[in-house]
This record gives sequence, structure tokens and C-alpha cells, in this order.
Amino acid sequence: MLSNRQIADAFDLLADLLRLKDATAYRFEIIAYQRAAEAIRELPRDLQAIAAEGRLQEIDGVGKAIAAKINELLQSGTLRLLEELKAEIPQGLVDVLRVNSVGPKKAMLFYQQLGITSVAELEAAARAGKLRNLPTMGVKSEQKILESIEALARRNTRARADVALHAAERIVRTLQSLPSVLRAEIAGSLRRGRSTIGDIDLLVATYDAAPIMDAFVNHPDVTRILSQGETKSSVELVSGLQCDLRVVPPERFGTALSYFTGSQAHNIRLRELALERGLSLNEWAFTATDGSGREILCATEEEVYAQLDLPYIPPELREDRGEIEAARANALPKLVEIGDIRADLHMHTTWSDGRLSVREMAWQARERGLQYIVITDHSQSLGVANGLSVERLWAQREEIERVQAEFGDSLRIYHGVELEIRADGTLDYPDDVLAALDVVIASLHTALRQDRATITARLLNAINNPHVDIIGHPRGQLIPDREPADLDMDAVFAAALATDTALEINANPHRLDLDSAHAHQALKLGIKLAINTDAHSAADFAVLPFGVRTARRAWASAEQIINTWSRERFEEWIRT
Repeated sequence: MLSNRQIADAFDLLADLLRLKDATAYRFEIIAYQRAAEAIRELPRDLQAIAAEGRLQEIDGVGKAIAAKINELLQSGTLRLLEELKAEIPQGLVDVLRVNSVGPKKAMLFYQQLGITSVAELEAAARAGKLRNLPTMGVKSEQKILESIEALARRNTRARADVALHAAERIVRTLQSLPSVLRAEIAGSLRRGRSTIGDIDLLVATYDAAPIMDAFVNHPDVTRILSQGETKSSVELVSGLQCDLRVVPPERFGTALSYFTGSQAHNIRLRELALERGLSLNEWAFTATDGSGREILCATEEEVYAQLDLPYIPPELREDRGEIEAARANALPKLVEIGDIRADLHMHTTWSDGRLSVREMAWQARERGLQYIVITDHSQSLGVANGLSVERLWAQREEIERVQAEFGDSLRIYHGVELEIRADGTLDYPDDVLAALDVVIASLHTALRQDRATITARLLNAINNPHVDIIGHPRGQLIPDREPADLDMDAVFAAALATDTALEINANPHRLDLDSAHAHQALKLGIKLAINTDAHSAADFAVLPFGVRTARRAWASAEQIINTWSRERFEEWIRT
């Protein structure tokens, strides 16, 4: 039986082969297959069970035709259309498409002219100087391909945080329902708020491990048992992720949760502090090093840190990046929390590529307790996203004013735009248009593989424009498919600080951009940040916690995040 991941991979492969065959002619089919693959990959349930219930078409992006293909895969293990395409187009060319700056036309050019059917063959041809003389190529293009191949080699199979979290939460909910479970928690890098996850770590406090282990390995989301023991079991989930469960007595839960949350570097520092106090520390307990065997048990993490004369250190900070020293000096920041967020400053409606109207987005925001929002549909040159001409922009303003009158003081709706920074560095609207908007977010969406000097100059031009308030997803990354643009971030930070331009942490798990490391650096310099969902639908508001976790990993306090401010303070800032 095929797993969810295998079926999603089949649809992704189908889309990629169609891109190679004719990306223009099969544009809509490609989008449909990619959307279905994404939805299937993130499903928390086994497709086989959903199909048996006749509910395939309830999956986002799955209509009658795709449901039929899913059933074909489930019943036969193959897909006729896919097999036909694989016979027509070398499958290795799909891997070639993973190389940045190589699109379908170039991949087919390399295949037809040089017989290249793999990344290894492409690399060999580039190193031999065989690409530069092909149509549309040159020495610089050849070098970019080599650099992209090196970047591809650095990628791994880690899962996005949202995929891992959804899978983990389903299992934790099941475990928490068992009568013998006293506590069940997610640990590991997922608890620390990392943007990608290698595997899932779960921890349970109980005095009766056997029924818990049995429920774990027999969970509906488990496709394969990797190991099963009395205190630890490992399984593979339908998502393809490995999930490890450990059970401990409740009185040892604190040391275990601390240990299995990590990071390794943080744990080493804790063990060093323990040794200074004549103790050793492992996942079970503190143990005296005097040979007495005396143990100090900790039921909570607070007790672990107290034993080391430290205040509690939040999981997001546990990377050995100064948190121990800050804790010793009683200088840990009061980290931003979900409840601090008063506004969302980046969202899209049906005016461009969103799914809800202005009124519907406003209603969703108010239902979630937000006090103000900014409508920021795409500007005109981003045609693929139905960007707004100036005329449509002013028509949208009229609608926003009508909706604002309806909502009154319950929600303030600002009129903004996500302004395209064009490939030549110019901005998508003239200054007089920008001056008339409440908020301007400028973003890079195209030509992201330009050299450092060129793409940095583009971003600096936007930052230095007096009407640009925020830079959206500054580095343009897509997890795990697209590496960040090669920006001179020192120059970007210097310009943002000089112009008081805020930088965004885009909360969408596909982006999480700025990442925590760059956000931390920005905050140290005094640059303001915004945590935005970039919502295109009601469901997208739910990604906010991923942005908040990223900000917490950056050591951000609420004061440093502009959308935690009161409306009056925010208005004062955008006016200056």
C-alpha cells in the first residue's frame, strides 16, 4: 500500500514531468497536481482510510479527476498517465529542475543538446565548460548552475515545522486521552521552534508504560514500527517522518523533558554547570559525583534550572547562544507571546490572489481578537497574482472605506499594498500613489537569483524610499525548495536602521523569513520587526504561532514587534 508521502510524491513527479513536456500548455494541470500533492503531504490521516470513507474530494485541492487518480494509485500502485510520461521523459531531469536557475526549457535544452539526464551529468558538463556555448547560456550562467548544484547538495530531507507539528499533535492528543498518562509533551527541535524538523520527539510521564507503547505503535498515523521497547519506541508516520516516544516516571519528567528538548549544545552547558556543583546530569536525574549515588529528581524543568541556580529558560532560547550567560545575569528577555499580537499588517483578498473579500478578511481578523489590520494586495506587475493597477487600487480603497464604516471602532482597517520590487530595482507604483496609502510593504518575488550586488541594490532602493514602511519576507526563501536570495544583509540592516523601516518575520511555515538568526541580529541593531501571516485565506491566520516562535528564537520582546503596539502608536509610526 502506498503511503501519503508516496502518493504526494507521485503527483509532484507528474507535475514536474508535465513542466518538462510543456509548462505553458499544461499550466493549470501542473498547478492542480502541485496543490493536491501539498495537501496530501500535510494530511494527518491515511489516504486509504479517507478513500474508504468516500471523502477524498473533501481534501483541499482534490476534485473528481484527482480523486480518481488517487484511487488508481491506491488500488494499483501506479498511475497510467505518470508511467506514460516517465517513458517519454527521462526521470532524472526532474532532479535537474531542483537546481536553481534551471527551468524546464533549460533542462530540456541540456538533454537534447548534450544528453544530460541527471544532476551529476549536469555538474560534469558545467565543470568541463560544455554549457556556456549553448543558446541563452554563457560563462556566468554556467557558474551560477555550479553554485546552485552546490547549494542543492546542502539541502536535506528535514520536514517543515507545520508538517511535523500537525503530525505530533495528533499523536499527543491520543496519548493524553489514555488514563495512565499524566503528562504528554512534544520535545526536540520542534519544541524549540526550529523551522525544519529532522524527526519528532515525544515524552510521556506515566507509571504504566505498556498500554501507552501499545497505543503509540498502533496509532492510525503509523505506517511502520522501527523499534518497540519498554521505555522507548520509534515509528514511521504516514507523513514519512520518524517519531520517537519515551516514557518516564513523573518524578523524572523535568530532567527528561529538558534533556530531550535540547539543544545538544545547551545540554552540554547544563551538564558543565552541574559538575561545578558536584553533580552529573542526564535524562534521568542529577546524581552526586562523590560516589554516594545520591539522586536529585526533578518533576519539572523549573526544578532543573533552579538546581543550577538559573531561572527557567524558554525552549526557543536553548541553543547556547548566550542564554546561559543572560540567565546567570538575570537578563533573559521577556519574550513576545501570541497574546501580545494586536494586528496583522500583511494579508491578501480577492482583489489579487486571496480567497476572501475585504469584509470577510476583516471579520476573520476581528474574530481572532485583532484590533487593526492592513489590506496589502499585490501591486500591478505581479500579474501571476492578479496585481492591482492604480485604478483598481483606488477602487479597492472605496470598498475598504465601506467595510470600515460597517465595522466602526471594533476594527481599524488600513489600506496598504504589497509593492513589487521589480527586477530592475524600480518600484511598481510612483511616489504619489505610495504617499496616498496608509502602509506600504515592499517585497522581492522575481529574479531572486541575481548576483549579490544587484539584488541588494534592489532591496536598498525600496528601503530608502520614504513611503516604504515594511520589507516583506526580506530574503525570499521558500522552505525547503528555494534558498534565500544572496543579499548583503549588513547593508540591508544598516539601511533599515537608518530609515526606520521594519523588517517582516513572515509567519507562513513555507517562509519564516526573516529567520531567527537574522531577526536576532536585526533586533540587536535596534531594527523594528513585524510578525505577519501573509494570509490569503481564513486558515492562514493560524500560522501566526510559527512567526511568534521564530521571533522568540530571535530573543524578541513585544516592544520590538510593531504589531504589538497600540493603534495610536502604530499610526504615529507610519506617519513619520
